[in-house]
Amino acid sequence: MVNYKNIPTPAFVLEEALLRKNLELIRNVQEEAGVEIILALKAFAMWRVFPMIGKYLSGATASSLNEARLIYEEMGCKAHTYCVAYLPDEFDQIVKYSSHLTFNSIAQYKRFRSRIPKNISCGIRVNPEYSEVEVELYNPSAPGSRLGEVETAFTDGLPEGIEGLHFHTLCESGSYDLERVLAAFEEKFGQFIPQLKWVNMGGGHLMTREDYDTAHLIGLLRRFRENWGVEVILEPGSAIAWQTGPLIATVLDIHESRGIRTAIVDVSFTCHMPDTLEMPYKPQIRGASQTPVEGWYPYRIGGVSCLAGDYMSEYFFKKNLQPGDRIILEDMIHYTLVKTTMFNGVHHPDIYFLRENGEAELVRRFDYQDYRNRMA
Repeated sequence: MVNYKNIPTPAFVLEEALLRKNLELIRNVQEEAGVEIILALKAFAMWRVFPMIGKYLSGATASSLNEARLIYEEMGCKAHTYCVAYLPDEFDQIVKYSSHLTFNSIAQYKRFRSRIPKNISCGIRVNPEYSEVEVELYNPSAPGSRLGEVETAFTDGLPEGIEGLHFHTLCESGSYDLERVLAAFEEKFGQFIPQLKWVNMGGGHLMTREDYDTAHLIGLLRRFRENWGVEVILEPGSAIAWQTGPLIATVLDIHESRGIRTAIVDVSFTCHMPDTLEMPYKPQIRGASQTPVEGWYPYRIGGVSCLAGDYMSEYFFKKNLQPGDRIILEDMIHYTLVKTTMFNGVHHPDIYFLRENGEAELVRRFDYQDYRNRMA
C-alpha cells in the first residue's frame, strides 16, 4: 500500500500505476470492440498526463472552447466537441480545434451551418427518453430535459449534412444499462442510422469498475457496429481516472457539540469535493468504517469552509482522532479535480503525480495569486 506521509496536505495524489492499469483495460475494450474511446475532459482534465493518455485512447471530447483548445494544445489532436449552446463569438475558434461538432438542437445546427468547414463531421444530440440514473441532477433524460432532441423533432427527417447522432443517458453505469438504452435509441432513432457515419454513445460507461462486465460490453458494441455499419464512439468520464488516487488531509481540530464530535480537516467538501454534497455520495476513508463497529469511535468529518453543511457523517475509527492525524479520502481524482472551487479563499490542495518508481512529483501548488486572479 502506498505511503503518502512525505506529501504535505492538503493534496490530490494521482498514481501513475493505477492510471495505466485503467488505460490498458480501456484500450483492450477499444481494440476488441473495434470502436473509438475518447477522454471526456469534464471528468478529468489533468493535462500533465495527456501525452500518456493519448497513447491508449483515440482522442478526447470537449464541452467548451477552453476544453477544445486544451485538447488541441496538450494532446495534439482535434476534439469531438459538444456544447449545450455554442457562443457566436467563440464558434470560429471552436471550429479551429475540432474534428467533430455535435449540436444540442436542430435549430442551432442550422444557425451555424454556414460557418462549418466541410472537413468537420457534424452530429445532433438526441434524447431517447430512457435512463436508469436515479439522481435527477445527473439524469439527462429527466422529463423536460434541455439536453438533446426527442424523436418528434425529426418530423422532417435528418437535417442535410448531419453525419452522426449522439446520446448520453448513463452515469457510472454498467453494460446492461447501456444495452437497455441502446434498445430505446434504436426504437426511436433507428430509421436514421443507415444514413449516418457514426453514433456517439456518450459517457457513463464505468468499465474500469471491478464488477463491470467488459466482455458483455465488447459483444454489445461489436454487434451494434456490425449490424448498422457505423463507427461507434464512447466518451467515458469517470472510467479513465476511477480509483486512481486520493485526496489527503490533516485533522486540525476536534469539535464537540451535544455529544457529536467533528474532526475538522484542512479540506472542504463544498470546495474540493462538491459531488459528495450534490449527488450525494459518501466517500470512503482509508481505515475507517461507514457503519458502526463495536469499540470504534464515531466522528463527523468537517470541512474548513464556513458553509454549515460542509461535513460528512458519520465515520467510525479504531482510535480516537487527534489534531495532526491524517485522513485519506479515497478515489478523488475523477470529476473532483475539475469541480473544485476557491469559495471562502480556502487553501486549494496541491496536485501530485505519484510515479511508478515511487517518486512524488509536485504538479501544481496554488497560492494567494491564484485566488486573487480568479476573483478579479
